[in-house]
Amino acid sequence: MVVLSFLIWLPLFFGVCAWFSEKKFEGSGNWITLISLFILLIFSLYLGSSGTSSLSWEWFVRFNIHFALLFDGLALLLVILTIVLAILAVMVSWHDIEQHRGFFHFNLLFSVAGIIGVFLAADLFLFFLFWEVMLLPMTALILIWGHEGRRYAALKFFIFTQVSSLLMLVAIIAMALQHQSQTGVLSFDLGELQLLEIPSNLQFWLMLGFFIAFAVKLPMVPFHSWLPDAHTQAPTAGSVLLAGILLKTGAYGLIRIVLPLFPSATMEFAPVAVTLGVVSIIYGALMAYSQTDFKRLVAYSSISHMGFVLLALFSWHEVALQGAILTIVAHGISSAALFSMAGLIQQRIHSRELGKMGGIWASAPKMATVTLIFVMAGIGMPGMANFNGELFTLLGAYQQFPVQTIVASIGIILSAVYGLHLFQRAFQGPANEDVTDLHMRELVFTSLLVVALIYFGLQPHIVLELSSETISSLLQIAGEVQP
Repeated sequence: MVVLSFLIWLPLFFGVCAWFSEKKFEGSGNWITLISLFILLIFSLYLGSSGTSSLSWEWFVRFNIHFALLFDGLALLLVILTIVLAILAVMVSWHDIEQHRGFFHFNLLFSVAGIIGVFLAADLFLFFLFWEVMLLPMTALILIWGHEGRRYAALKFFIFTQVSSLLMLVAIIAMALQHQSQTGVLSFDLGELQLLEIPSNLQFWLMLGFFIAFAVKLPMVPFHSWLPDAHTQAPTAGSVLLAGILLKTGAYGLIRIVLPLFPSATMEFAPVAVTLGVVSIIYGALMAYSQTDFKRLVAYSSISHMGFVLLALFSWHEVALQGAILTIVAHGISSAALFSMAGLIQQRIHSRELGKMGGIWASAPKMATVTLIFVMAGIGMPGMANFNGELFTLLGAYQQFPVQTIVASIGIILSAVYGLHLFQRAFQGPANEDVTDLHMRELVFTSLLVVALIYFGLQPHIVLELSSETISSLLQIAGEVQP
């Protein structure tokens, strides 16, 4: 299905168009990027309506590398999330970028193309290529359009991601060589590699190579230190993409590669991974409470929330796996929403410090109301999307790891503490200055985010239906491995 590749080529094409058009017509980059993303959204929904589709072209014939794509329910879900949050990134930074606007839009769409490529790749070499592709434009977004400490943050982000990517590359090559030793032919195809019989010792080290790469991107303690700096220094659009999408590529890698390729090794490693997930939940929550920077607080809260994903995935339980998918989607929306509000406030008062906020409710009640809803979603209020993900995660994980799950549940209490602390310091108390309330454009996209959080909170079955095939496949693999 050749048109499937258009999901990757279209953002690149429109990114070049936005770059050059901005040089001649100021402001045109915003509109080209926005319209192209809506076209991409409609196109992805059209392809998704046809069910699972795939594509495989010969690429590097000598090494049996294919340009292979797979577009199933899980990929559809994450591609749509990517495009929707990219639209949010454009809307929230409409007047925020003052220099090199055309190049900014090119990098934003370039990043979208790389992320979509990661979600579609069915060949490990191609997966690694797109993994690297999405690194470059995101580094540029932080380095060029970031805030005061952008150089340090961009360099740290690049080094962490690049070093972990090299570990993954070594594991990929070792997998291909293992396939050659068993069949006589090199292969990077995910489906073919899944059929290999890998010795337990080798399987563990290969799994660890992939796991570290994905744990860095997730991020998981102790590989998390790049995240607060990157989030804090990135422009608002960069923070939206980082929190809403890039962190999810780590979780996606665990679901698509680590669990199905190395089931025995992951089950043996599960107690360690689950413990690290719980540590991330508690550590992230405690660090979030101690922050005075709005964006840095939300960044640490992301570490905490993504710890639930790690806990769920390595529990190898159906309900927990469903919780992981729900959390991925819910956190993608809620974290992007909170970073958007942080960006809107910073545009108005030129600061991210909570100490310089306070009393915003008096002059900006619409902004305060919307932010309160986003905070409630983040702390897991029933009826909102995050609640379903965390509930399913705890119910499923408790069946396998009851002690760790009980400790992890404390993270939900702590999230309420830092979430309400954030809202109280920013919007309650005496006002430091009057803040302009949400404009119509801002009110429209923030309201749509509110609708999305409530809709997926009341209708989680939509997410579960799209991911059911992937979850069933993982459970089948687990049944074959377990005695």
